Amino acid sequence: MKKQIKYSDEPISAKVIEDFLPSPEELVPKDEKVKVTISLSKESVEFFKAEAKRLDTNYQKMIRNLLDKYVARYRTS
Repeated sequence: MKKQIKYSDEPISAKVIEDFLPSPEELVPKDEKVKVTISLSKESVEFFKAEAKRLDTNYQKMIRNLLDKYVARYRTS
């Protein structure tokens, strides 16, 4: 038997918080993607595939994000 919940008539204090969720427009990918062919070392590909499997994601997406972060860090313009 489940424990019964006892309700009371105590005042409830609540406060309104600002909407912190992104708008639908912010969820749309902004960057245009370009397909390329690249040869990577077997060791690198195996690493990303293993990590992607562990994190339940796509290894190509991980590599793309890594390159995007590198560009963002070292972009001079």
